[in-house]
Amino acid sequence: MTENYGENNLIGYTESFLNEVFSNWPDSIKALETCEEVQNFAEDLHIVSRCIDSLAMKACSDPELLNWPQTGRNQDEQNEVLNEVSLESSKRQNVGDNWWYYDVSYLSLPLYKRLILAIESNGMKSETVAASLIYYLRRFLPLMNRQSSFKDTSHATIPTTTEADQRGLLEEIVELLPNKRGVTSSKHLLRLLRTAMILHASPSCKENLEKRVGAQLDQASLVDLLIPNMGYSVETLYDIDCIQRILDHFMSIYQPASVAASPCITEVGALISGVDTLTPMTMVASLVDGYLAEVASDTNLNLSKFQALAVAVPDYARPLDDGIYHAIDVYLKAHTWLRDSEREQLCRLMNCQKLSLEASSHAAQNERLPLRVIVQVLFFEQLRLRTSISGWFFVSENLENSQNSSGNLGLPKTCQPDSAERTENVRERLLELEKECSGIRKELQKLNKTKKSWSIFPKKFGFRRKTEYSNSKESDNVNTSSSTNENQNHESS
Repeated sequence: MTENYGENNLIGYTESFLNEVFSNWPDSIKALETCEEVQNFAEDLHIVSRCIDSLAMKACSDPELLNWPQTGRNQDEQNEVLNEVSLESSKRQNVGDNWWYYDVSYLSLPLYKRLILAIESNGMKSETVAASLIYYLRRFLPLMNRQSSFKDTSHATIPTTTEADQRGLLEEIVELLPNKRGVTSSKHLLRLLRTAMILHASPSCKENLEKRVGAQLDQASLVDLLIPNMGYSVETLYDIDCIQRILDHFMSIYQPASVAASPCITEVGALISGVDTLTPMTMVASLVDGYLAEVASDTNLNLSKFQALAVAVPDYARPLDDGIYHAIDVYLKAHTWLRDSEREQLCRLMNCQKLSLEASSHAAQNERLPLRVIVQVLFFEQLRLRTSISGWFFVSENLENSQNSSGNLGLPKTCQPDSAERTENVRERLLELEKECSGIRKELQKLNKTKKSWSIFPKKFGFRRKTEYSNSKESDNVNTSSSTNENQNHESS
């Protein structure tokens, strides 16, 4: 079998055959799949390692430049693979980078792990590696396909036999995911987290996924955050505690240390942190407000959990408080049994000064809000009108001064009618604003009258204070004694 006994011996034939096999992708895949049956012998002969090195080199190269066939499977199946790869991954990678996903997904987990590590060490982009890992999971975990937003009819899954096998596969793949922000989309991470909860994965696996989601929470969507509660004692419909942990991890990364230490310099800290920090914070604030509005209709949602989730986002991250006001309104509508003190405590989560005109008009007529909150909304609206009126006065004075100065400078008289018309328009606008302001004053007076009527209400039904009753009794005694004295004097006369 060696060259000592003759030319073209068996070892030479075998080596030339293996070189021919390793020169193309389909034969290398088939050879590696065959090695699973006789893996011990293939390992001793170094066939497995040579197959993996060959496949890793070909996956990291451009198949069009080297004229390699893109897959060893049917071309129709290859087209289905390219259509089923998630949009999040295809946006971050070039067309054609995912041609090898389908073939390597037929490998067993030990061989697939070795191949992925070899591909990653050869310089493959992290986004492509993460997309291949997600695709591999989708073939073996049916739960991943049920939660997907794309079509699953043409994607054949190969479910493992037991739930323990699926749980082990999930934990192994999560460890292989590149630990870098934005490499794996938030949609896929949240889908993995939901699957891990259903399969009762290890706490370390779920904590790993929660931290990954928290690091890029600003890229998540509201639909993916609505994770059902998988606990043994189901209190709420959605897992509020999980979202709270994810949000806390995001805030630990993006909230400046100076802001967390001193709430008095929140705005200064936000400006120092820069636009790159403020933009994710603003996006997360909007996301949290939308999430609160979705879960607020759950009657089992505790007030303390609602408040903890709302106050986790700093005030400077919300340019407007319309979102948190909508969430508060939904919560009040679903929890009609709240006491007045709890309603006021809930309404402290929003800033009445940061409500838009539409939200302010809605809040002023909202019967579910406490009276003091309605008065605050009307007060700030009146203050806003006063500011705008003073601004219009300032503009009109400038127009009059410019008109006088133009007349003194000897400008043509044709310019004067235009300035007069502008001044007249400003006056008309001022009249309209004054009417609106007077309307708000009337509303405030009505509210004050209703409040006074509440204090008069007990008197109408005969309920008087003890001091009033004693004073009236003394006055009655005085009147009675005086009347008896008058009668005695009249009889004696």
